[in-house]
Order: sequence, then C-alpha cells, then structure tokens
Amino acid sequence: MSIEPHSNTQRDLETLADSLSASADGLHARLMRAIRQKMPGTSDPAISRAAAQALFANEVALRQHALGLYLEAARLAAVGLGGLQKQLLDVTAQAQEKIRKIDQIKDLIALTGELLSLAAAVATGAPEKLVAPYEKLKARVESM
Repeated sequence: MSIEPHSNTQRDLETLADSLSASADGLHARLMRAIRQKMPGTSDPAISRAAAQALFANEVALRQHALGLYLEAARLAAVGLGGLQKQLLDVTAQAQEKIRKIDQIKDLIALTGELLSLAAAVATGAPEKLVAPYEKLKARVESM
C-alpha cells in the first residue's frame, strides 16, 4: 500500500501549519511584551485594550488555520489506510466511550496517551507504523 501521491502535499500542509503555528507563537510573545510595557511616564500599558484583543483574535485565527491544515494533512494520510480505517474508527469510538466513563485519572492519562500515539502514527501517513499503536490502544480499551 502506498500513499506517495499524497505525501508531498501532506508534508507541504504540515510545513505550512508549522509556519502558521510559529507565527502565532511569535505574535503571542510580542503581544505579551507589549502588554507588559508601559507608556512613558504612566502606568498604562503600551498597547490599548482594543488592539490587544484584536491581536489575540488574530493569534487564535492563525492557530485555527494551522489546526485545519494539520487536520487536512492527517486526512490525506488516512487516505492511504485502506481497510484499516474501519478498525481505527471502531477502536477510537470505543476509547471515546471509555473516556466518558473512566473514574481513575491514571487510566484516563494512559488511554489518552494511547490515542495520541495512534493519532501520531496516522499523521505519519505510513500504514506500517499503525500496527503497534493500534494494538496497544485496542488492548487498553479491552482491558478497561
């Protein structure tokens, strides 16, 4: 099974998402500096409340766009999963149900850790990397 036609597009989307995330991080750092700075001779911030709110809104928008690109890259990776998609959907639905009912925080941490491992494997776009995380998540869900 090959996902090569999508891998370049997937990587390009991830690179763009990384860049948007980095821009949002830079915007946040700069905004925080501006909030901490004072107008000369006063105790007022160097940036107005309206300007700060507008910049925070821009930061959130950048992060949302980055997340959308990451999701699109993951969707492209999932195209190469073939018959595994049904199994992945089943086990993640079971995990979602377990999350709703878990009483012990340590179990919640372990289960979400397995879900993150599976999500990371899917995002690689390499179906051969899915087996171990899938099996671990499946075993965790069944043990609960």
